[in-house]
This record gives sequence, C-alpha cells and structure tokens, in this order.
Amino acid sequence: MLWAWIVLAIAIGVEIVSTALLPKTHGFTQPWWTTVVIVGYAISIWLLAVVVEKIPLSITYAIWSGVGTAVVAVIGMTVLGEEISTIKVVSLALIVVGVVGLNVSGAH
Repeated sequence: MLWAWIVLAIAIGVEIVSTALLPKTHGFTQPWWTTVVIVGYAISIWLLAVVVEKIPLSITYAIWSGVGTAVVAVIGMTVLGEEISTIKVVSLALIVVGVVGLNVSGAH
C-alpha cells in the first residue's frame, strides 16, 4: 500500500506542475506549453486511477485535489505574484483541515 501513497504523491506533483504551467499556454495558443500541460494532466489522472485501486476514492480525491489546490495557491502567491490576503490563508488552512479530516476518518 505504500506504493499507492507514493504514486498519489507523484500524481499530485505532476498535477501541480501542470497547473502552475497553465499561464505559459497563453490561453492554449502556445502549442508546446499546451502539449506539456495536457500531457501532464493526462498522466496525473492516469496515476490517480491507478491509486484508487488501493486507496478509497473519497480519500484519494480529497488529498489529490486539496493538496493540489493548496500548493498551487501558495505557488500563485509566492512565485506568480498573486495577492496574499488573510481570507486566502484562512481558506488554505481550511482545505488542509478538511483533507486531514477525511484522511483520518478513512483510516479505520
């Protein structure tokens, strides 16, 4: 089962990189970057499908989407120059709490 968690981490990493590269596509008008993003998303979804064979879907998807959303938001604020606000920080904390809560509830 450890391999499933490793594969999930890879899926999340690929999804985060793909999402962070979205601005480079310029609305999907740049063929190279568009291809990189689409292939990245396809790989991430494929890995996610592999993981749900071992980890329940509700846990897998909550972690994949929650961690991905939180990390992309942090990248946006720290690397891409997006505004940092109290509401964003609190919202990110709530995402983390939700993911941890779902993971703990599915751990029995």
